[in-house]
Amino acid sequence: MGGFTLIELMVTLTVAVILIAIAIPSFNYLTVSNKLTTVANGLVTALNTARLEAIKRNNLVTICSNTGNGSDTLGTACGTQAGAVYATLPDGSATLINAGIVGLAAPVSVQNFTRLNFSGQGLGTAVGANSPYTGLVADFFTTKISSNNRRCVYIATGSVVRTCTVTSTGACPNAQPNPCNQ
Repeated sequence: MGGFTLIELMVTLTVAVILIAIAIPSFNYLTVSNKLTTVANGLVTALNTARLEAIKRNNLVTICSNTGNGSDTLGTACGTQAGAVYATLPDGSATLINAGIVGLAAPVSVQNFTRLNFSGQGLGTAVGANSPYTGLVADFFTTKISSNNRRCVYIATGSVVRTCTVTSTGACPNAQPNPCNQ
């Protein structure tokens, strides 16, 4: 007869359970890590959009932080929309260009998010500053995975955007590490 014994079925089920137990944590790591990367890439896109809109309009464009955007026209328009891009219109009012970063929700969080203004020359400055911004723009992180759980987005000389994956347990450094992913 061509059938399976109870022992053969039990061994097959045991092997299947062991394989599933190994695969699920790897799958969770992969999905959360990809969410972090997606959010960081969303900010890179928003930064480039803000820069290009400022050049195209030859007017001030801002990329919003998640907190502390200020009380000026663009800051008030921002509210707490992390990564939203607003442009100044000729009449001095603000118009929405980009609604914000897709995927910025649990399990991904953000800290140290800096609001930047881009001038008509395409250079980003921190609000209230006159020189091109260099440093950390945002630190995206999660507690759902224990390694490579941070994506740091930096800007250099007001226009060159870079992202880094931090392998340590601490926050993203304020100055861009070397080497840093591109």
